Amino acid sequence: MTSTGDEIRPTIPDLLGRCAREFGSADYIVSLTDRLTYAEAEEQSARVARWLLHEGVGKGTRVGLFFPSGVEWAVWWLAVSRIGAVAVPLSTLYPPAEIAKVVRLADVQLLVAPTTVLRIDVAQRFETAFPELAGQPAGQLELAGAPYLRRIVLTGRTDRGWATRWDPRDPPLVRAELLAAVQAEVTPADLAIMVHTSGSTADPKGVLHTHGTLVRQTSTWPAAIRGLTGVDHGPRILCAMPFFWIGGILAATGALHAPVAVLVLARLEAGPALDLAERERANGVVGWPAFTQQLRLHPSFPSRDLRSAPALREGPVDLAMAGVPDGHPIHRSLTESGGSFAFTETAIVDAAGERVPDGTVGELLIRGIGSMAGYNKRERAEVFDADGWYHTSDRVYRRTGDPRLFYVGRDSELVKVAGSNVAPREVEAVIEEFPEVAHCVVTGVEHPTRGEEVCAVIVPAGTTGTDVDVDGLTSRTRTLLSSYKVPTRWIVAADDEVPALPSGKPDRRGLRTLIEDGRLK
Repeated sequence: MTSTGDEIRPTIPDLLGRCAREFGSADYIVSLTDRLTYAEAEEQSARVARWLLHEGVGKGTRVGLFFPSGVEWAVWWLAVSRIGAVAVPLSTLYPPAEIAKVVRLADVQLLVAPTTVLRIDVAQRFETAFPELAGQPAGQLELAGAPYLRRIVLTGRTDRGWATRWDPRDPPLVRAELLAAVQAEVTPADLAIMVHTSGSTADPKGVLHTHGTLVRQTSTWPAAIRGLTGVDHGPRILCAMPFFWIGGILAATGALHAPVAVLVLARLEAGPALDLAERERANGVVGWPAFTQQLRLHPSFPSRDLRSAPALREGPVDLAMAGVPDGHPIHRSLTESGGSFAFTETAIVDAAGERVPDGTVGELLIRGIGSMAGYNKRERAEVFDADGWYHTSDRVYRRTGDPRLFYVGRDSELVKVAGSNVAPREVEAVIEEFPEVAHCVVTGVEHPTRGEEVCAVIVPAGTTGTDVDVDGLTSRTRTLLSSYKVPTRWIVAADDEVPALPSGKPDRRGLRTLIEDGRLK
């Protein structure tokens, strides 16, 4: 990472500065409605960063970003990163209850959003998430449900008294010299981002990455895109992964290493995605196999001019299955490793913790400068073992002479729905609050297009199975959880039909076997 003879530190502001100098006129982020070059990204994010500094935001401040994937997300994320604050991307799939939960868990101090997200009235959604907002003064919020949150910034017109308005026309700014001085104090060791991912508990985990880890782990992304597309300079790639999850963050950061136009959509829909790919002459698509399959199944796909992206027409639906020798996919990496294994030390071990030979399946362990700094609000000993290893629960193997990891399965309980992780305990915690449900166990079962689907097995509270309104349960669950976490399959069972381990904990594997064998339905 060098530029004109000067060493580039692995920080977001240093990367962005080099982009603006060396290929500033190239497209960086392109959506159906907006376009941002690298030079414009540098200029616009500088303006936002200078305003944030004027408002007292600085190193370590946790800033929530509630934006769909697009130009505005990129500008605010870059601005936050340039001043050493910690970006906390919030999923636009979150209903109010999840917004409130993540803002509280992440200790978000400043929350930024447009006035409308995917036809959602954001002010109204925030008022539902934080009922205490009514009557509070802008910039001086005091919310027991989000005790660190002091300010909510809306980037469009609003009449809400609790909202601070970002006006790009004439905002109060600190001097440009101060921003330059601040950026010089941002180091590779500073925390850069907190990405929330489902875990084995009811609450999502906040994965913390430093500037150094984020920059290093994305440094191989442009080369991977060039290899995927066969385009040596300035490839244009459709990113079918939202910026608030690690796949999208990998693209947004990876494209700061070399010119790659990242084509994005606020909502992942096949028709608009094909419109964007065709208009912008996309060279390929990165994302989950389920979405690539949606593109190919769209009625307009055969008539589309996609000559610039031959792999989209003829390549494998799942890129992780390209060139695999044994039918097992290439491991796609983890949120905890910043989307890459480039600078991560790995080990494959057996149940006793001993390394296994090539060709033998074991658990994947990771450590080193390419792995996460840790989980938010977790002590290091809770996350890493005494030798610094993070135990992933993923079952993998490696072939002799082949650096790739091949993924077999996992020991954890996560359900993988079209590439998204769902924690069973999080879903169970919501459903068990419903009065007609005495007990709920959630597991993943095989699905022909989504990989897995979320299946909820419920034991009614004092009712017979026929008295349970499954449609009503679905509707209420959807108001409290993101749509991909809502069970698409429900089974009403007696208590003695739900298997348990000797410890009393639910036997999810045994339950899944009963369901897939048709013994419980």
